[in-house]
Amino acid sequence: MYKLIAIDLDGTLLNSYGVISEKNKNMLNKANENGAQIVIASGRSTNSVKNIANDLGVCNYIICGNGSLIYDLQKDEIIYDKFIEKKKALQIIKICEQNSIYYNIYTENMVIAKSLNNNVLFYHQENASKPDNKKTKINIVPNIYEYVNNLEEQNILKITISDSDSIIFNGIIRKLREVKDIDVLDVAHMSRKIIKSGTEEVSLEYYYTEITSKNVDKWYAVEYLANNLQLENKNVMAIGDNVNDKIMIENAGCGVAMGNSAPYIKEVADIVVADNNEDGVAEAIEKIL
Repeated sequence: MYKLIAIDLDGTLLNSYGVISEKNKNMLNKANENGAQIVIASGRSTNSVKNIANDLGVCNYIICGNGSLIYDLQKDEIIYDKFIEKKKALQIIKICEQNSIYYNIYTENMVIAKSLNNNVLFYHQENASKPDNKKTKINIVPNIYEYVNNLEEQNILKITISDSDSIIFNGIIRKLREVKDIDVLDVAHMSRKIIKSGTEEVSLEYYYTEITSKNVDKWYAVEYLANNLQLENKNVMAIGDNVNDKIMIENAGCGVAMGNSAPYIKEVADIVVADNNEDGVAEAIEKIL
C-alpha cells in the first residue's frame, strides 16, 4: 500500500468543468481509511487549494504553486516555501507588459490579473457555483506592476503566461529564458478547458507556461514531505496529467498518468488510467487498494 498519494487538481482530480466526481471522492476516502496520506499537489494559489482540500476532508497537507509551498492544514501553517522575490516578479511583469501578452500573478491568497481570460476566466466560471468563502479570489487591477510593487505581506507563488497564438507565445518564452534564477515550465501543448455560457459549452484553448523561483517543482515538495513523514520514495504514488507533474510521476514509487495526458507524460508513467472525465483517479486508487 502506498502511504502518500500526491494528486494534481486541474486535468486530474477535477473534471473539465472543475468538479470532483463522487466516485473520486469515495475512493479518496477509502485510501485515507486504509492509512494513506492524501496530498493535493497543484499549481493553484493556497486559498484555492485549501478550500478544495477542506471540502474533501481527507487531506492533512497541500502543495501549492507547483511546489512553491507545503501547507499543514492541521497546524494551519506553511512548513516549506520557495517564493518568487518581488524584485524578480517585477522584472517578469515588465517583460510581459512590453510584449503585450496575457499574464497573472499567483499569491497565497489570490490571482492578480488585468482581465478575465484563459485560466482566470475558468476560475471565474468555477466560482459561480461556490459560496463566497470557497471562491478562488480573483483581483482584477488596471496596473499589475504598480499593484505588485505596493503589495505587502503577500508571497508570490508563481506567474502564469498564456496566449492562443503559438508564435507570440514562443517569442515571449525565449525572452523569459534569459532571466536568471527562475524556472520556466516547458509546455508543448495547449491547455483545454470547458466553461458554460448560458446553455452552451465553450472551449477555452491556449498555450501557457508557469514561472516559479529556481528549483521549484511539485516533486521536490512531495519528497520533502515524504521525508518529514519518514516515508521512502517507493511509498509514494503520484497522479497527474501535465508537464508540471512529470518529475513527480517519474520519481514516485508509482507514477500515474491520466488518459488525457500528453504522450510524453504517459511514456514516463508506470500506469495510465482513464481521463479526468472518466474517474481516472478513482481507477488508480482502486488498483492499489
